[in-house]
Amino acid sequence: MHRSRGRVAPHTPPGGGGRTRPGPPLTADTDEGFRPTPPPRWMRWLPFLYVALVLLLEIALREEWAVSFFLIALPAIAAYAYGPAVVAALTVLAILLEGLLASITHHLGETHHVTADIATALVGILATALAAHRRGQERHLVHANSVAEALMRALLRPVPHQVGNILAACLYRPSEAGTMVGGDLFDIRATRAGERAIIGDLRGKGLPAVRTVATILGSFREAAHEARDLPAVAARLERGLVREAEEIHDDELFATAVLIEYDSRTDRVTVTNHGHVEPVLISRGRVRTLQGPPALPIGLGALIRTDGPVVCTHRFTHGDVLLLVTDGLVEARDTDGDFYPLVERLRHRFEGRPAPGPAEVVDFLNTDLPRHARTLHDDVAMLAIAPHHRT
Repeated sequence: MHRSRGRVAPHTPPGGGGRTRPGPPLTADTDEGFRPTPPPRWMRWLPFLYVALVLLLEIALREEWAVSFFLIALPAIAAYAYGPAVVAALTVLAILLEGLLASITHHLGETHHVTADIATALVGILATALAAHRRGQERHLVHANSVAEALMRALLRPVPHQVGNILAACLYRPSEAGTMVGGDLFDIRATRAGERAIIGDLRGKGLPAVRTVATILGSFREAAHEARDLPAVAARLERGLVREAEEIHDDELFATAVLIEYDSRTDRVTVTNHGHVEPVLISRGRVRTLQGPPALPIGLGALIRTDGPVVCTHRFTHGDVLLLVTDGLVEARDTDGDFYPLVERLRHRFEGRPAPGPAEVVDFLNTDLPRHARTLHDDVAMLAIAPHHRT
């Protein structure tokens, strides 16, 4: 699949919720991601530059060296960048050039030139087979990634522009090049108790994490509608992840997460933090983190017997934006090894200015992050929400 290193291609799913990533989009409505990675441009030019080099050496060295024998390697060089048809054509070209150069020096019928032609043909046959095998592997990879993307579409469903009394925008970017899967997760649900959301980061990433992501999201989507409060939601997630750990025999399985609940009647948002990155609130031209007593990550609750996570409540009204992120964002490093300064960058962009919308915050980070870190070593997920203003 095509993935340009360090490039961010914004994408907004239907409904206005921003979901942006570099490379193949996770929830795009196109099949842009279903293509193998093209070879570098220099690799596509290499066979022709190689032929030019051989011809220049032939002219420069005249009859001192049998330079045309270097053309034996041409099919193998071409097999790295081209398909079997082009490799076969370049094999024929190499044999013809060998014959032409041999005829110029009147050595066409000599045994060693005939042997070189046979060797070129054999290398060409093997290189053509190699190119065909490579193309087959690329098609298999595209199919596998298409299936993985379909799976992640089912798990991380696109967040609509509006969920109940909340406006939302989100972003998800898996760190592993060529894959559509990762260990970060998010969701938001409109329930009778208010709008409830989760963002989390599972220990581990890639395909092994998909099953556990499905477990956590399944538990949340059920508990969000049935649990009386956020600690009850967290308890349901804890039980589900403990069962999952027992089934897969992983004693160290856990996930950090932030759970939130918005009450539009009181303009308050309730937050519980399970060892996760602290939420950031943009309110009245100011940017600050919502600090509070953290609880143990989900899945590790049995290590310390407590009455449950501490619930913190904050004012959350029109013009406010609450940003939830995973540590792949704040731990992204620049070339000097410095972490991405999330709060400082948000203050630089939004402090003292008119209230932004969730999509504006996500779009800013989507553009700003690649300027700080060209390569990401962990999955990145963001969920920005704001109260819906009724007109």
